[in-house]
Amino acid sequence: MLNPESPIPLYHQLAERLSEQIRTGELTPGARILSEHQLVAKYGIGRPTVRQALDALVRQGLLCRRRGSGTFVCEPVQEIDLFSLDGTRAAFHKKGLIAKTCIRAAIRLQQVEDTQDNPFSGRQAYFLSRLTSLDGKPVLLEDLYLHPQMFAGIDKLDLADGSLSRIAAEHFLLRPQGGKQSFRIGYLDANRARCLEATPTTPLLQVERRLDFAAGRDGFFSRLFCRTEHVVFSQHMGAFDHG
Repeated sequence: MLNPESPIPLYHQLAERLSEQIRTGELTPGARILSEHQLVAKYGIGRPTVRQALDALVRQGLLCRRRGSGTFVCEPVQEIDLFSLDGTRAAFHKKGLIAKTCIRAAIRLQQVEDTQDNPFSGRQAYFLSRLTSLDGKPVLLEDLYLHPQMFAGIDKLDLADGSLSRIAAEHFLLRPQGGKQSFRIGYLDANRARCLEATPTTPLLQVERRLDFAAGRDGFFSRLFCRTEHVVFSQHMGAFDHG
């Protein structure tokens, strides 16, 4: 049963309960879930609460409504976890490499300067910067931007040991539905170049990523600068991997 004493809203609890059933296969793709009336009776909550939970899962792309038939589990879509706080380090560890990630700038809501290609250019976004080192050598600098409405209040959460993908799913009911990734040669200003033990004239692999959610496009943007002489970066099936 749901916990009415919990600070987590009841609709959120129900949404997580159903999404967990989908993740574990208890509810399979194409399966029709219980009706709103049946969910009200099963969990002892009001119909508006049930509808709010189902609406959240529809926005996530986990459920779909068919007029006159009911609500069904959607066919799975490929979800690419591109923005986990421990994802880069975990990718190195899969190769038997010891990587360390440190936060350069703690997450905060700020005005984004007017720059090319950043979807948040000229407006506010949550900003986070981190640096990954391998065997004591810096290899990856990441600047991350998150939509201020989709991720409202994320600056009040403890992100030190957490995954942004998990936090997005659990606290904001958000999962990436698609996105775009581009590659080019990039250069850093003197201050940020020093973080990678480079100079402003050092050519770096620059990767830009955008993620879309059911709640809206361009909910997440990141700009990565990579030292390719220390490690080879490769991409497989849309996921950013490090080999």
